[in-house]
Amino acid sequence: MDIEITSEKNDANSFAMDTVDQEKQSHEMEPTTEQLNSLQRISDHIPLAAWMIVVCEFCERFAFYGISGPFQNYIQFPVPGSNGTQPGALNRGHQTATLLTTFFSFFCYFTPIVGAIVADQFWGKYKAIFISCIIYSLGLSVLVVSSIPASINAGTALPGLIIAMIIIGMGAGGVKSNVSPLMAEQYTRKTLIVKEIKGKKKIIDPQITIQSLFNWFYWAINLGALSSILTVNVEKYHSFWLAYLIPLVIFIGAIIVLVVGRQRYIRAPPNGSLLVQAFRATRIAFRLRWKLGKQDHIKHILDYAKQAQTSDETTETNEKMNEFIDDLKQAIHACRVFAFYPIYWICFTQIVGNLTSQAAQMNVGPLPNDVLRKIEPLVLIIFIPIFEKVIYPSLRRLNINFKPILRITCGFIVVSLAMAWTAIVQHLIYSTGPNYSFTPKPCSKCQKFNNITVAWQIPTYFLIAISEIFASITGLEYAFTHAPTSMKSIVMSFFLFTSAIGSALNFTLIPVTVDPKLLWMYTSLSVVAFVTGIIFYVTFRNDDIDRNCVLPEETSTNPPKQADI
Repeated sequence: MDIEITSEKNDANSFAMDTVDQEKQSHEMEPTTEQLNSLQRISDHIPLAAWMIVVCEFCERFAFYGISGPFQNYIQFPVPGSNGTQPGALNRGHQTATLLTTFFSFFCYFTPIVGAIVADQFWGKYKAIFISCIIYSLGLSVLVVSSIPASINAGTALPGLIIAMIIIGMGAGGVKSNVSPLMAEQYTRKTLIVKEIKGKKKIIDPQITIQSLFNWFYWAINLGALSSILTVNVEKYHSFWLAYLIPLVIFIGAIIVLVVGRQRYIRAPPNGSLLVQAFRATRIAFRLRWKLGKQDHIKHILDYAKQAQTSDETTETNEKMNEFIDDLKQAIHACRVFAFYPIYWICFTQIVGNLTSQAAQMNVGPLPNDVLRKIEPLVLIIFIPIFEKVIYPSLRRLNINFKPILRITCGFIVVSLAMAWTAIVQHLIYSTGPNYSFTPKPCSKCQKFNNITVAWQIPTYFLIAISEIFASITGLEYAFTHAPTSMKSIVMSFFLFTSAIGSALNFTLIPVTVDPKLLWMYTSLSVVAFVTGIIFYVTFRNDDIDRNCVLPEETSTNPPKQADI
């Protein structure tokens, strides 16, 4: 047999079991069947180490959104004259600006695959994050230096920007694929327990705790995303180089948090080259399926790889092989849900470039045209705690379990409504003077925007934010909870990779990101997102009903409830 199952995997499993055992206390009691049906389920306390990782993610997202916020204006518009109010630097136009910002988004969500492989095979999550942060800070430094006036005047700003995007993307890949699994691994309880709180018995539910962790993790992401409110105003009223320097300074905080907490973090050891092993196991399975033909007793095609075991190998090696194949089946089962996400991300990423350019066609008053997009993280900062503390607990008290597949479906429907509203706004822009349909373009001395207030964009950002609570946060949670212990970084990276695919598909929309075709682009995105959401629910609705096929080890901690949605 030509597939090697590394011993590190067992080390990782032993590590996980050890940390679980540390959490079990002699006085803790698991709930009875009656208690499972009658007692309220609540979240456990979140460890300090997990909160420190959340702070690290906040610093990284502060830097990421702080620099990406000004990108569209930085690339699209020229350096303003003495009386100019529109900030700019490179004067490369709308399509080039959208192309480069789309490339940056694509690259930052493609590299997590590499980051996950490096972490799982060589460094482990903590070391991969730390080294990636060093690379990240180097890219930020290149961006700051290339955006000073001397660099812009010398014509080196554009190549400096591209180099910075590549370096930052490499650093972001190592951080994004590993930071949320490392955070979640700080919480080690796996079983339900009964605990008396203020005279009432309640069930501490690890699944609800993980959901809470990812809600607060995403809350920190969007708190960091508010950084562009600061940087786009600095861009407008001072300079781009200072707008990029501020994120660099804050990003150093992520490195400090990693260093300070290095003795506190729970660190799982690397698991070996999982992707290589997965490709080998898959190749063996398909080869034996072809050789042996269909076997009635083999239910999954990957189980054919188990037939490659020989009597020459030890029982321990065969058991490792079987365990790895079962883990691989579970990972694939989780990842198939992500196949629909690129359509969601196509809609979501419109806020990165096209909605900023749309705002430039509207009356923004004294505000920068790229500041309106910060409504989206503001909504998330307000509504994530509301969902976490009010809406979801209220549903649980009513014995209504708002399960992941339905939540994700709601995300698709809401983002479809966001695109529909954006199409309506674009129609209003084209219908309002003085630049009807923006064909031809306004002359150099003419008014550059139409007489319609940018406030019309607010519902778009609100709806996109709510869709994130349903689709994006739940996707992160789903990726972690449905992945086997040995493959959490890999599964998480594949979820993030769907955003890269969405950005790649956005490249196909570049030819229609021109006036007056934008109206039909937004309309089409709305229809496609709605249809995709319906197909998604029809395809995966049984996953919410039968969790046993995904997480067999968790069935004892997640019994079925009445009135499940």
